[in-house]
Amino acid sequence: MTEFKFDSKGLMPVIIQDADNGEVLMLAYMDKTAVERTLKEKKTVFFSRSRNKYWVKGESSGHIQEVQQALTDCDQDALLVRVRQHGGACHLGFRTCFVHELDDSGAVVRETQKKVFDPDNVYKS
Repeated sequence: MTEFKFDSKGLMPVIIQDADNGEVLMLAYMDKTAVERTLKEKKTVFFSRSRNKYWVKGESSGHIQEVQQALTDCDQDALLVRVRQHGGACHLGFRTCFVHELDDSGAVVRETQKKVFDPDNVYKS
């Protein structure tokens, strides 16, 4: 395996991009194990910093990401993973996590997309 450069916590940022249209869907983090699993299983596996555990995208929502291609940057300290997204990538119900447009002061002025699913129905406790 390539000698990736992980941060002091053993993580690296991973950009998830739609393989068909180039849309940036989300940013998450992987450690060495998550990278290995993602490449082997062909589904995105991340390390949750807030929950301190691994998670497979779509394991609870069904909105999986099928890995089409994985690329590293020139410094090997970040990944770009191109996927086929099934359903929404954002836990708030949007197709992408990048939907909140900011004004010059940094305030959110609008959501740039409509929700593709209702998170209350998908993430029932």
